[in-house]
Amino acid sequence: MPLHLTKVAFAAESVEHLRARLAVRAEAGPVFLTTRYLPKRHAEVAGQGSLFWILKHQLVARSPILGFGEAEGGRVAILIDPALVLVEARPKRAHQGWRYLEDADAPRDLGEGGAAIAAMPSAMIGELHALALL
Repeated sequence: MPLHLTKVAFAAESVEHLRARLAVRAEAGPVFLTTRYLPKRHAEVAGQGSLFWILKHQLVARSPILGFGEAEGGRVAILIDPALVLVEARPKRAHQGWRYLEDADAPRDLGEGGAAIAAMPSAMIGELHALALL
């Protein structure tokens, strides 16, 4: 069973803004995030887990994690696929750094119908999800 990570999409205003930021970074080379320490459970994450993005206190999308590498200054790079996969919005508190997310607790992918939902404000998505309408 894969293990995932969660991270706040810092300074992203919307899913489209996050998608555009990742696309720009992909033009310059592999897309990665840096962290101080290699996750202890990295073997469970690499190549099979995803990085779930928190935007306005909601898990809204994920990027598959391709692996881990070395970054400048002795830091660790978390290599991700720049393509965003929209997921069912689920409330999630903001936190610093990353946190683990068990596969059983991870939200499901939205599929093709997700583009219209992604255009909605995050707060509205959260309210509709709480009412079991999404």
